[in-house]
Amino acid sequence: MTVAPSPHQSGLDGLSALVTGGSRGLGLLLSARLAKRGCRVTILARDADELRRGAEWIEERTGTTVSTAVCDVRDRVAVDAEIRRAHDRQGGLDIVIANAGVIQVAPTAAIDGDVFDDAMATIFGGALNTALAALPHLRRSEAGGRLCLIGSVGGLLAVPHLLPYSCAKAAVGALSEGLRAETAGEHVSVTTVHPGLMRTGSHLQAEFGGRSSEEFAWFSALAGAPVISMDAERAAERIVRAVERRRTRLVLTPAARAASVAHGLAPATVTRISGVVARLLPSETRDHDSGTDDQNIVQGHDVDRPTHSWTEKVREWGSALNDRAARRYNQRTAGPPTSA
Repeated sequence: MTVAPSPHQSGLDGLSALVTGGSRGLGLLLSARLAKRGCRVTILARDADELRRGAEWIEERTGTTVSTAVCDVRDRVAVDAEIRRAHDRQGGLDIVIANAGVIQVAPTAAIDGDVFDDAMATIFGGALNTALAALPHLRRSEAGGRLCLIGSVGGLLAVPHLLPYSCAKAAVGALSEGLRAETAGEHVSVTTVHPGLMRTGSHLQAEFGGRSSEEFAWFSALAGAPVISMDAERAAERIVRAVERRRTRLVLTPAARAASVAHGLAPATVTRISGVVARLLPSETRDHDSGTDDQNIVQGHDVDRPTHSWTEKVREWGSALNDRAARRYNQRTAGPPTSA
């Protein structure tokens, strides 16, 4: 029998939780926070080695063992099967956080529609597949189910050179708010989270096109800059608290909140400012006659970084904290994450 959650009920101890994209970065930190709160946690990700390292990191940090499952969130059948297994294994499912995603950084003229397709399939499709598979189980939760979809400030206003990401995150935001409306009155809460820049080390996993070295430089610098970006541990704690308290919407970082408000009040002005910013970013490299690019999409791990160029100086200016976060939060391709 489904039991309505008490308005005073906020503890997560003993609940069953599942996090997609839980092997590194923000997903890893969310999984660890839930485990520390006493949840029985299952983490999903595509890479088996990353999952193993992430599970070991969580166990070392919290003293709690988590379950893992290799799963591509783009595969609806696989997502449904893994969520069902987690429900059966844990004796129910109370919390699901859809966090899996991909970041592609490039001017639109240097990429093609396949990049947009990949972003939509991974970010939006992954959130959709997770939500559709999870909701029937969450509705049966005796504690009252909690669903959380991770959007982005990039989904609240379009960010130059991040358009595939912005489009997909905008769709996630619409999905989450729509599900919140459609589940009103049910014993399920839906929380939409829109983080701004966070120091998760994601610059090493992001994909860069066009002038990839220059794109990597500005993105990693901003993503790791103090004041502009947010400490990932603090962000994870605030997200878990929002889920615990069944908040409708959470926008993280003062810069993200200010940008969201400004866009709502004066969208044309914000768009003009974005145009100025776009002109300061690296120009595209597509050969318009041949339809080919000077460079293919390159992952952050593999971006060529000339040691004496201005791009490396820009990167070093802001990314020291983010490089440290990459070591901590399992963003590197080999070797265990550090616990420091």
